[in-house]
Amino acid sequence: MDCPLCALPSELVLWEDERCRVIRVDDAAHPGFCRVVWGEHVGEMTDLSPADRRHLLDVVMATEAALRNLLDPDKINLASFGNMVPHLHWHVIPRYRDDRHFPESVWGAPQRDGVIHPAADAVALARAIDGALHPSGPD
Repeated sequence: MDCPLCALPSELVLWEDERCRVIRVDDAAHPGFCRVVWGEHVGEMTDLSPADRRHLLDVVMATEAALRNLLDPDKINLASFGNMVPHLHWHVIPRYRDDRHFPESVWGAPQRDGVIHPAADAVALARAIDGALHPSGPD
């Protein structure tokens, strides 16, 4: 099987545990774009146990919270498609009213040249994700 999400990630790994990882997507037009990738090759949320589903969604929500806290976007887009890469993953994308695609999806037609907003520092983002998952400190 040739799955790009099963291979070693080419993007920067911000946070990971034994079940999933958060990577920063290299997208110049959307510099805060993150992807939460399930470690095992499965295609759908229902392939996971209820505990694993909760864990994955906790990581997605922690990533959203970290991005909101550090970047103050106008909106966060959450998406899980898997049409092109049938490996369970979630896109977590900070959006701004003046970004290139707003209000369309980042995969849609550009609406304007758009403003490029700064990305969060990778170390700060990793700490913010971990802090959202472990509010009283790591176990």
